[in-house]
Amino acid sequence: MLDPLYAFQEVLVKPVSNVFIRSLARRINWKQRMFGIKGLRGTGKTTLLLQYFKYQLRENALYVTVDHPWFYDNTLLELAEAFDKSGGKVLLIDEIHKYLRWSTELKNIYDGFPGLQVIFTASSALDIQKGEADLSRRAITYTLGGLSFREYLALFHQHELPIVRLEEVFTDALHIIRELSFPGKVLPLFHHYLKAGYFPFARSEEESDFFVKLNQVINTTLETDLALMENYSAGNITKIKRLLGVLAESVPFTPNISALASKMQLGRDTVNTYLHHLEKAGLLNLLYRSSRGVAALQKPDKIFLENTNFSFALQNQPDTGSLRETFFLNQLRHAGHAVNLPDKGDFFIDRKWTIEVGGVGKKDKQPVNTKADFLVLDNLETAYQNRIPLWLFGFLY
Repeated sequence: MLDPLYAFQEVLVKPVSNVFIRSLARRINWKQRMFGIKGLRGTGKTTLLLQYFKYQLRENALYVTVDHPWFYDNTLLELAEAFDKSGGKVLLIDEIHKYLRWSTELKNIYDGFPGLQVIFTASSALDIQKGEADLSRRAITYTLGGLSFREYLALFHQHELPIVRLEEVFTDALHIIRELSFPGKVLPLFHHYLKAGYFPFARSEEESDFFVKLNQVINTTLETDLALMENYSAGNITKIKRLLGVLAESVPFTPNISALASKMQLGRDTVNTYLHHLEKAGLLNLLYRSSRGVAALQKPDKIFLENTNFSFALQNQPDTGSLRETFFLNQLRHAGHAVNLPDKGDFFIDRKWTIEVGGVGKKDKQPVNTKADFLVLDNLETAYQNRIPLWLFGFLY
């Protein structure tokens, strides 16, 4: 019964190598009975799953993808039952969001087969609290972002460098930089990363082809993943695309929801809902002043694209200041830090540090009664006083 799935698994796993493994693999507790790995298309979820299967499991494990023809006539629950009866122990399910009854059947598998471990991947848009069954008490999810600058150096240039902690960056940046070495000048490498180094698949593509594929990632995320997760019609998706296009022209963007709603000919609540769904899908980063939890559908105080590669894909000439702030927010959040908008300054990190982000000419001057703890500066190779190079924040994961 399962022979076609085992045969397909062997075809997929054969070319997989462990030369480069994402840093998230070290942060995952792989022993949990059920958990998921979410992320944008193209960030490497399938590769991460296959690497774990090939180099850590093999015995009593099975990798499947739910768009395999086997599932035209069979269910996930039937798969789990047959696999469990044959002595299977670890079931790896790729792209679970494409399976219509994913939440109910995962719940039934968890409850009905206590000896079976289930690891699944999904679109960023998947919410384990939604669907027909709330899985939040049975499974947690990890988010796989795009490459950090550190991971980009390892994958694109075969140059391994250590992860650094944020506290070390703030207390000993100069020492850290002196201990690092690069396969060339750091700033040209960093600026290439900002343009076309966030997604692993860029390594094997010409730059022009990469941006074609990146726009396909954006469109498929909207037309397939978000439409499926939120039950959106083609008309809804067209409006969301228009909204993303409007935002891309001016991010970072301090939103006037009423003005946006008027321009888009939509209701205020609809615009706000679309913004939150674009963030959930991994296309935007929304920033808030409050650090004490964000109420559902609260209006964001500032809007960013999720990563700088999107800036180049969606804009003809991205603003340099926008790229700096987009990169900083992206790397801090994927490293697990809380980032909010301060009353004065650019970013407030972990309720401890106020940060200003800018170019090398930025002065340490703030509005009255406010002074940034650190200036994070682009086009700066090394650190001095309270000035830290922007690129160093790409070593947090």
